[in-house]
Amino acid sequence: MSARPGAAAMACPASATHALVAWSGAVCMLLAVTCLNFWPIDPKISHQALIVMAVTALGVFIPDLLWQRVQRRTLVAAGAADWPRTLTKLLGLIGSVGCIALLYWLFPEYGPQGFYGNYWEALRVLLPVWAVVSLPYLHWVDRRLAEPRDALWQMGRLLALQWQDVSAPVIGQHLLGWLVKGYYLPLMFTYFCNDLDKLLHYDLNRLHGFQGYFDWAYFTLYFIDVALVSMTYLMSLKLTDTHIRSSEPSAFGWLVALICYEPFWSVIGTQYIAYDNGHEWGHWFSGTPWLYALWGSLILSMVVIYVWATIAFGARFSNLTHRGIITNGPYRYSKHPAYLAKNLSWWLVSMPFMIGVSWSATLRCCLLLGMLNGIYYLRAKTEERHLALDPVYRRYAEWIDRHGLLRCMARAPLLGALTRWRPSFDSYRSPANFTPDASP
Repeated sequence: MSARPGAAAMACPASATHALVAWSGAVCMLLAVTCLNFWPIDPKISHQALIVMAVTALGVFIPDLLWQRVQRRTLVAAGAADWPRTLTKLLGLIGSVGCIALLYWLFPEYGPQGFYGNYWEALRVLLPVWAVVSLPYLHWVDRRLAEPRDALWQMGRLLALQWQDVSAPVIGQHLLGWLVKGYYLPLMFTYFCNDLDKLLHYDLNRLHGFQGYFDWAYFTLYFIDVALVSMTYLMSLKLTDTHIRSSEPSAFGWLVALICYEPFWSVIGTQYIAYDNGHEWGHWFSGTPWLYALWGSLILSMVVIYVWATIAFGARFSNLTHRGIITNGPYRYSKHPAYLAKNLSWWLVSMPFMIGVSWSATLRCCLLLGMLNGIYYLRAKTEERHLALDPVYRRYAEWIDRHGLLRCMARAPLLGALTRWRPSFDSYRSPANFTPDASP
């Protein structure tokens, strides 16, 4: 391909994370869980979860820093020390964390004795460590930034009431990035703790027959997903090139993403998109073992692709933010492999509602599940619109349009219109919404 004129424009851009680095993190995570299964170092599940996250982070960052040298993407040769600028950034960091703490205090949902109890236990460990390392880390990184007057510095200037050189769009993007972390980190960490506790106490006597192995594999695959993303929301650092480049700028993009998660999904999923009528897929196929195994294998294959897409991010996964363009793994074949696989798995799990019920009930369930698919379609399109601010993503999208597995869909009039359509929002058109250094 490179021998022809213009071939460089046709080549798929390099991925922000090497595939081997991403898999290194996943393998280290599984090894850490295996060790905890035989040697529980700490009885508190939140502390065990932190150990797994730390080992996972080391599995990604050691090869990333020593082999891929990702720090060279954001850091340059050390310059002169500027302690006033560093202290300004420290003030900005304290203010950013303070904004999240204020929201936690304001909303009873985040009370330390409720659903997020494990998260608060983890914070009792993380906050003292953060207090010790934040100043030397900020000082070390500040000396090596090509543009040290970044969003964090502007946040500090704002809090110090020195409003010169402070950009409102940059501050807005900075706070949106922290809002993403403040919302998703406690949620994913809580899921991670609950699933880790369940996995460490899983009854292995249930592993007999296809059903037993299916239940264990289905749960474990989703555990891998939530274990990896818990680490990624925490480890957003310029040193490792995993910082937030930009956050979703439109309210609509936030809306279609947040309604898929708690506490919003408890209302939306049960009151408005309750497509599941209680018929388990295994019940319909239990009398035909080969069909049961075939159908279950199809479901697991979709979940495997979904988890593979998460692994491909390495330490860069995050909803509603841009932390580097991933072009390898399943993203070599589709721009949205996770969404496609997840939604197809829901159809496979719920398909049995078409058997043994009335046509009206079947149509109703199909339409409701189609509504959920539509939400994920809108999520995909708003994400494309956001990421298209980055020229690397635009080149990647053009390459996928030519070489992706679903490129044939563009030839069909209706499907082609759906694949090419992107929502239009005025906020996307402003260059100020794209800030490559929105977090520390």
